[in-house]
Amino acid sequence: MSTTLTVTGMTCEHCEGRVVDALESVSGVASATADRETDAATVEGDADVESLVAAVEDAGYDASN
Repeated sequence: MSTTLTVTGMTCEHCEGRVVDALESVSGVASATADRETDAATVEGDADVESLVAAVEDAGYDASN
């Protein structure tokens, strides 16, 4: 299953990496990507959206589905 989140606040490559690390720490995530140019993150796996949003917000960014 693929899930795309809107993630705001990413301004550089380091930010993208922090978002990817946060998402990949969630149980059920197989892989994740983040793109600051489109304010989006895409997750492959079966993690629930609430956990994904919480992980991104814990990393210091705003996220929504």
